[in-house]
Amino acid sequence: MAAALLRCGVQHPFLGSNGSNMILLFGHYGIPTRKRIQKQDAVLATDTISLNIAHMQSSHEKILAPSILAGDHADLKSSLKEIEAAGLSWVHLDIMDGHFVPNLTFGPQTVKAMRSASNLFFDVHLMLDNPDKFVDAFIDAGADQVTIHVEPDYPITDTLKHIRKRGCKCGVVLNPDTPVEAAKPYLAECDIVLLMTVQPGFGGQSFREDILPKMETLAKWREELSLNYRLEVDGGVDLSTAGSCTARGVDTLVAGTAFFTAEDRKAFHATVTA
Repeated sequence: MAAALLRCGVQHPFLGSNGSNMILLFGHYGIPTRKRIQKQDAVLATDTISLNIAHMQSSHEKILAPSILAGDHADLKSSLKEIEAAGLSWVHLDIMDGHFVPNLTFGPQTVKAMRSASNLFFDVHLMLDNPDKFVDAFIDAGADQVTIHVEPDYPITDTLKHIRKRGCKCGVVLNPDTPVEAAKPYLAECDIVLLMTVQPGFGGQSFREDILPKMETLAKWREELSLNYRLEVDGGVDLSTAGSCTARGVDTLVAGTAFFTAEDRKAFHATVTA
């Protein structure tokens, strides 16, 4: 079933699939084990999917949000066109301040310039020491969604409420070593929760499998608390890791290097969102 997000009169289709089926097999002593019936989505060879998430698949259709950080920084508009040409509706914008993370990217003026060239859904991830001081600038520049980290010391709940009041979607982000419990006080205010599966700052890092249990926990809380936030992952997402995430209720996948270096981007999209 197609869903859409309306922004400034433009519909952004959420392209997805029915996901993977699961069956239960009974092994020794009648203990159920799970076997994945794989379609196109790949799963880590070392992955053991917990039994307690059999019923926790996301109700949202899966979305691939390519990270513009891996695009052509000399011609970001052309990178946006490449995302559109692959049939996608989202782009992920990593905003880094050189303090909270050891890298600098770009500011609201660059986002505004990209906004004038694209109708993609702008998923803006603020990796800043003081995101509360900059959310308005990025919303004014054209952000459709702003996610903020829980690690810095600032009024997180008030900032989320302010983003929502501005008519923008919002959510929180957790670094890999941050306990998942740090997100729980804010879940009711979130349209999305983003788990970093690498240490933020630079692209091309390897996926951290120790984040998989956090995905399960957030999927469980989403059901137990009757919430409807999206569950997003960012870092090392590729053909070999995406399936392990979506099996745990992840419905929004950020991929940078793997997307832009794929020989067939449409096929890459179809595979990771299968």
